[in-house]
Amino acid sequence: MKLAWLDLKNTKESTTQILAQPNINSLDGIVVDSLESIQNFPPNVDSSVKRIAFVKDIEHIEKFAGLANIIIVDASWAQEIRDLKEKYQPMEIGVFVDVVDEHTLHIACESAKNENWTVIYFKDPTKIPLEIVIAAAENANGKIITVAKDIEEAEIILGVLEKGSHGVMLAPTNLADAVQLATICHRVRNVKIPLEELEVTKITHIGMGERACIDTCSYLKKDEGILIGSFSRGMILVSSETHPLPYMPTRPFRVNAGAIHSYAVSNVTLTNYLSELSCGDKILAVDCEGNSRQVLIGRMKIEIRPLLSIDAVSKSGETVNLIVQDDWHVRVLGPNGKVLNVTELTPGELLLGHIAPSGRHVGFPVQEYCLEK
Repeated sequence: MKLAWLDLKNTKESTTQILAQPNINSLDGIVVDSLESIQNFPPNVDSSVKRIAFVKDIEHIEKFAGLANIIIVDASWAQEIRDLKEKYQPMEIGVFVDVVDEHTLHIACESAKNENWTVIYFKDPTKIPLEIVIAAAENANGKIITVAKDIEEAEIILGVLEKGSHGVMLAPTNLADAVQLATICHRVRNVKIPLEELEVTKITHIGMGERACIDTCSYLKKDEGILIGSFSRGMILVSSETHPLPYMPTRPFRVNAGAIHSYAVSNVTLTNYLSELSCGDKILAVDCEGNSRQVLIGRMKIEIRPLLSIDAVSKSGETVNLIVQDDWHVRVLGPNGKVLNVTELTPGELLLGHIAPSGRHVGFPVQEYCLEK
């Protein structure tokens, strides 16, 4: 998870109103620049939310002793920073760098390599300077917090060089920004999806219908696919088109997913019908070990094709169904990454799949009676 710092130094919204929000304790830090602001934190703000103070000169630091968890000073104080760390423990000292040119970018890189906290504002919208800082601090122990102008930019910052900044500092434009910032920063990424073996019980040629291909904006690996199923309680791992076949080239960005009514796992807590996915949405790519990552959908391709119904059962007795295009170039994945053409499946063969702990309502897990057949 990433760190969410809410910047209240110059906010147009009332600081009191923002801090009174019921989900304010989901943030990792609240940033202020006055002693009055940090003294007047309302009692509902939990002590786990770090108090972060930007100070303008050395004389102000002592005033924040015992009140602030982290002090951020300007990079122009570089000579004094080492002494400040010793003098003001247990308060942590960090550095703010305003990157406007090559010289200040060099300062940011050095700070990221050597300081516990480096807060960076980039004047220009390009993310290349942030890439350079992240690369420079590859093996450093400190944290990089990048200033974002809005929620949309915050999401981009968190994905730069696939690693992203350790956190984002955002000045809210409305009351909802505080919660939304925490949501995107704390979003669980690349989690392990529990997979298990499913035994094929029945294969049926069922006739014509619409099926969907998911074309992603990423290269998918040979043992990677998408979890698809007719029932919300269980899905089968459908392979990407990364494995060669006669007559056509591979499509390493594609999963020939299944009939349009099918559920697809789009993140660790949400499913979508294939019919409602479109360009710009995200979907969860899962490998045979259960490792997952979100990938961006570049296109959904829906066409009428002959369909094949695959029934399977888990060791616990949970029945699973998958309806896919009835063609040998559509594949599912089995134990140890075995690639299986759907038209050659027979009862008794083992597939990899996921059994959900509950049913779904509008894509979200819900504990209620739900019969799917």
